[in-house]
Amino acid sequence: MNIREILGFAPVIPVLTITDLEHAVPLARALVAGGLPVLEITLRTPVALAAIEAMRKALPDAVIGVGTLTRAVDFAAADRVGAQFGVSPGLTPELAAAARGARFPLLPGVMTPTELITARNAGFNVLKLFPAQQAGGIGMLQALGAVFPDVLFCPTGGISRGTAPDFLALPNVVCVGGSWVAPRALLAAGDWDGIEALARDAASLKAARG
Repeated sequence: MNIREILGFAPVIPVLTITDLEHAVPLARALVAGGLPVLEITLRTPVALAAIEAMRKALPDAVIGVGTLTRAVDFAAADRVGAQFGVSPGLTPELAAAARGARFPLLPGVMTPTELITARNAGFNVLKLFPAQQAGGIGMLQALGAVFPDVLFCPTGGISRGTAPDFLALPNVVCVGGSWVAPRALLAAGDWDGIEALARDAASLKAARG
């Protein structure tokens, strides 16, 4: 699968920071049951890679990706645990080279027109606007869409259930990334039914690009 196909599976990609490995599989099951089959696990905790591996084994029909790729060595580590796509907060020549050698597609992050041009010249035309709200949000995406009609986005960073529909209504937005579907309080309580309900609500949102 290419990154465009992966992003088209659902309007929201949960961005998950897992601190307790025991939460990984039940969390993934709740989100997938709620209609969100594509999950991004950020490399922000010591158990992130183990969480990806556990999710891949337990939910073979889900699409499990790795986020916060910031070094070339991260690609090899992610590949070893079966990550199916990668997400980076930015793009450097080193990361672009690592992506070309990886067995999974990359969604690189950009924040400015110059970064967008650099990413497009490196062969990427599906990008993450990050951090979306701080980068200008809806207005920035509209401005970028006028100049770069061939580029599609998954905006991530500061997006909530309340603002997600406005982002998804834009013609250059395929989906959004968000953490509101797995709030810390529900994770700590092991409230998988509550998380599944949030996922089901998020899955009901519609993207203009579908």
